[in-house]
Amino acid sequence: MTQHVSPPLVLIPETAPFNEDQRAWLSGYFAALLGPAVAGATALAPGEGPATGPKLADNDDAPWHDPSMPLGDRMAMAKDRPEPQKLMAAMAQQDCGQCGYNCADYANAIFLKNEARLNLCQPGGKETLRMLKKLDEEFGAAGGAPAAPKADDDAPKAAADLGPLGFCRENPVEALFLSRRRLNDPGGEKETWHIEIGLDGTPIQYEVGDSLGLFPANAPALVDAVIAELGARPERVIGEKTLREHLLINYALGAAPDNLYQLLSLLTSGAARKKAQALASGEDPDGDAAYLDVLGALHKFPGARPDAEVFLEALDELQPRLYSISSSPKMDVGRVSLTVDAVRYNHRSRLRLGVASTHLGERLPEQTKVKVYLQKAHGFGLPADLSKDVIMCGPGTGIAPFRAFLRERAATQAPGRNWLFYGHQRQASDFFYKDELTQLKDDKVLTRLSLAWSRDGKEKTYVQDRMRENGAELWKWLEGGAHFYVCGDAKRMAKDVERAIIDVAAQFGGKSPEDAVAYLAALKKAGRYQADVY
Repeated sequence: MTQHVSPPLVLIPETAPFNEDQRAWLSGYFAALLGPAVAGATALAPGEGPATGPKLADNDDAPWHDPSMPLGDRMAMAKDRPEPQKLMAAMAQQDCGQCGYNCADYANAIFLKNEARLNLCQPGGKETLRMLKKLDEEFGAAGGAPAAPKADDDAPKAAADLGPLGFCRENPVEALFLSRRRLNDPGGEKETWHIEIGLDGTPIQYEVGDSLGLFPANAPALVDAVIAELGARPERVIGEKTLREHLLINYALGAAPDNLYQLLSLLTSGAARKKAQALASGEDPDGDAAYLDVLGALHKFPGARPDAEVFLEALDELQPRLYSISSSPKMDVGRVSLTVDAVRYNHRSRLRLGVASTHLGERLPEQTKVKVYLQKAHGFGLPADLSKDVIMCGPGTGIAPFRAFLRERAATQAPGRNWLFYGHQRQASDFFYKDELTQLKDDKVLTRLSLAWSRDGKEKTYVQDRMRENGAELWKWLEGGAHFYVCGDAKRMAKDVERAIIDVAAQFGGKSPEDAVAYLAALKKAGRYQADVY
């Protein structure tokens, strides 16, 4: 009998922004992710789950897909939805890619038992992790997707497929840290750096709108303080590295994880044990949970000193950080640039540092190697039609992708007009890339530049205020087919910008409140409103 072999299923079309090897790997990855549902020759429709299982999560049927919406509200909206969609509602809804997925794909991977790690959603943090654990326990008790079959322990172990080199977090490459340049002038309250990284010798090829993932290292002083508090020897070998090496590059020392509190509760008694158990379950008995990092947790329970190896097992892995690329491959050949705020603040006489931002801003020596990977943009990029007008709204470090956009538009001599809304605290100290933007205006690349400074006057002025002030012209651009982009804070600024567009549509477009909201929704659906938020 003749065996009929189905042709290989192609899940990533040729029009996607990947080369042939990347498309092949991604098609195989998603085929494995969807398992038996794609075993035949017929592809699943978007959002369609396995034949006998619940509908998988997808963005088109996710009313909770709003990063400004509180977790409780998102879960309430998904209360009567299938399990994968509930898992998606627990995510931070930013589709940032730091987890290696978008929110829907991460939820589906967890449900289908193709992803065991529940702590990958960095923007959602412990709040998302706790909800995912709760849902995972509920689904396990109620059924859920069957676990993947275990491999025969005696069978030869196949090498893990890490994915395309340099294009996923599982398979980063080493790039050369070239330089850093302070962007703030004296008098500013922020510390912001322009970072240059060389890509020669790597397979990374990026486009404007993409992000760069970077693997940081913890501050040595913090690592040494944790080891001293443990009373351990830094040179103790655990596995293939010393304790100090593990804490420098492998484990997160930021927000203390629930597993650490659980461990500390086993080493204490009485009121201290109850307090540790409360923290492990997400409670805040002393009102300080939001500020307790790993060192702070050890300080809080001075009598609990676990063995160093057990201590490591209670910590989370140190995750990569994503930064919007602020360069254009057409103008900045062989290198990529980032725009990074160095995070520093004091709490109870201790200086706290952002891991990756201060790693880039002060600790990483120039001309040394750093592990990076490219995170391709999903729905954030310049229009293919170079004649289209572009409106960009990016206060603070949100200017990063728009510096890239403008450099790309200059390199391609795009005939479309370009309008940038930029703002920060003070013009004298926080006008990033001032000389570049001035030159772009002189060269007729930057058509309009609208600036907002929140600390220069008696009243605070933000980019959304400038949008309303220029509402008549903004409406003309939008009605003329302009594409609108926003980059920055997901919970406040991006929602304020959306509200401003709705107000402009109502005031200058004569639309009712309902029609103005629908107008913004139509822009999003047409791909003419795109956001890169965090």
